[in-house]
Amino acid sequence: MAAAETPLTGVAWAAAPEALPAGWTAITVTVEGAAANLGKGFGHKSGGYLCVSTGGGQAAAGPVVTDVVVLSDRSPQPPGYTRAPEFPEPRTGISRKKRLYVKLSPVDAAETAVVDVQLSAKSKALPQYMKIGEMGNFAIWCKKGPVLKRSPPPVPKPRSISAGLRHLSLQSSDSDQKSSPARCSIKRAAQHEALYDASNIYGLSAMDGVPFTLHPKFESKLSSGSNAILADLNVKSLADIEKEYNYAFVVERTAAARLPPGVC
Repeated sequence: MAAAETPLTGVAWAAAPEALPAGWTAITVTVEGAAANLGKGFGHKSGGYLCVSTGGGQAAAGPVVTDVVVLSDRSPQPPGYTRAPEFPEPRTGISRKKRLYVKLSPVDAAETAVVDVQLSAKSKALPQYMKIGEMGNFAIWCKKGPVLKRSPPPVPKPRSISAGLRHLSLQSSDSDQKSSPARCSIKRAAQHEALYDASNIYGLSAMDGVPFTLHPKFESKLSSGSNAILADLNVKSLADIEKEYNYAFVVERTAAARLPPGVC
């Protein structure tokens, strides 16, 4: 079997390659090219095959195989290890001198994992592989490699909003919300004073915004230009105004002269 960089997700036995479920691959030949059938001594009439799973060729998302050991049937099961499963089903009551144990760990907690398993003759040496034991006429080798962690989804960087764009926001800041009632009250007070301030020529009045039209008798004068309007204006001096509106109080003085002295 060709070496795979993806961590293995399982190691098991199979009575035949056809008995494997989807996602599993049987090791049918050794590194020398010989048949890798473990023979009848494995407990099956037709022999048995070592098989591995790589999670469908995708990056492992669940548990991965971090170690594989071969022990005698008299050795206790190591803590954290499980018996390698068998396909199509485990055979009970069969005496086996060797047993295969697998250790699984979550991919996020594993630093290294088993990436390949090979079978060879007992006298063969495989560079970069570690011999985990012998079974039947074969030596079992495994290769370990680092576990590539899945990169977290990219997080968008917060964008800095310029001062100009901040003023365009529909939501005001806390300081603006706190000071807005005070500004509104000051603005309303200023408008209220301007309405009743006689000295303010720009004060609001009841006629502000009321549409009007010019009387028809003045339209002819307007059409002839501004000089026609100015020609009808009679400019009076201050002396003319005082003379026209002078009131001497003659009637009041005459009436007062006729009153008895005691009343005056």
